[in-house]
Amino acid sequence: MLEVDVKNSHNEKMGTVTLDAQVFGAPVVPELLHEVVQMQRASMRQGTAATKTKGNVRGGGKKPWRQKGTGRARAGSTRSPIWRGGGTTFGPSPRSYAYSIPKKKARKALFSALSSKVAEGALVVLEEWNFSEVKTRAMIRLMDKLALSGRILIAVSQKEDDLVRMSGNIPNLKLIEIRNLDVYSLLLNETLLITQRDLARLVEVWGKS
Repeated sequence: MLEVDVKNSHNEKMGTVTLDAQVFGAPVVPELLHEVVQMQRASMRQGTAATKTKGNVRGGGKKPWRQKGTGRARAGSTRSPIWRGGGTTFGPSPRSYAYSIPKKKARKALFSALSSKVAEGALVVLEEWNFSEVKTRAMIRLMDKLALSGRILIAVSQKEDDLVRMSGNIPNLKLIEIRNLDVYSLLLNETLLITQRDLARLVEVWGKS
């Protein structure tokens, strides 16, 4: 049985919660995680690299000299790739690098990433959000009390304005909605912070077959 401590805002243990074995007890498969991360990173690429072919370069419409009789090599345009100032032969053009993998495979990878967080002791379950003020310093204080450092990912059911306002200016702190949870974000951040209520929501959203 997988269990994790539930902490309050003072880092005191308030109890334990049993984790769903399907979501948090899956085998950690590095090869699968790598494949999904590569897919996500490819989708992030802008794909705006571009060069001009001889048809795109300005000028070069007139044949530089007649075809025969000059002793020179024949040439049809001064914008040929072999000329200085000419076009590029096989240069890049704008394209999308995005591709997809089967949904079942992606879901399995997400479970693998979540399970790795549990195995590393990097899943922190908070009893509830409890702030005396809607200030960035209140969020920083909470992170200090929970002894969290490095990159932190906070998973929420919905991005409430107060949480967005409190976390927006903190480096290495990212807020993500549970429905948008992804492998790359989980692996990029050292700690996953989630409330007990949102943990149940995570299982409800992703645990269904």
